Amino acid sequence: MELKATNISFKYPSAKKYLLKDVNLELDNNKIMGLIGDSGSGKSTLCKILSGYVTKFEGEVTFNGNPLPKKGFKPVQLIYQHPEKVMNPKWKMKQVLSESWDVSDEMLEEFGIQKSWLTRFPQELSGGEMQRFSVLRSLNPNTQFLIADEMTTMLDAITQVQILDSVLKVVKERKMGFLLVSHDMDLVETICDDKIYLKDINHI
Repeated sequence: MELKATNISFKYPSAKKYLLKDVNLELDNNKIMGLIGDSGSGKSTLCKILSGYVTKFEGEVTFNGNPLPKKGFKPVQLIYQHPEKVMNPKWKMKQVLSESWDVSDEMLEEFGIQKSWLTRFPQELSGGEMQRFSVLRSLNPNTQFLIADEMTTMLDAITQVQILDSVLKVVKERKMGFLLVSHDMDLVETICDDKIYLKDINHI
């Protein structure tokens, strides 16, 4: 399994300078990788390009040698730092989850989700509770590669450990690829087999 980015360049329409320039990256499911960069360095934009959420860029992204699908389920799933941004505020949490897949009671328990939360709206949950749902949504059985973009930054230390432990358990069981994006060196050193510094591969 390989997620490959070739000569990725990106700039916002209103910007004069590139945010990303000639970025090359090869990832697979043999190692848990960490991507490290400062705030505003383009980490989140690169994550959106790698997962197919940003489609207007220079260069090419392939998954197992093929372009990312433009329609239907995305095999590369992205977990955002702010879960509230990816949830319909008019949906109850049961619908938020089932939009992606039919989650078992065992998985709900694994991620510390209480069944009473399923009848609540996103705004009735804490950030940590919402992030548990966001992570679980991304773990659809068809997900082959997971990108976590600062997914635990807003959470307390105990919740961080709980969620990451559960994610890593699923990643290893399913032999998925996993890219942890963070500016927290200690977290990357603890979780990842190897790491990449964005400044070393971004030629701006």
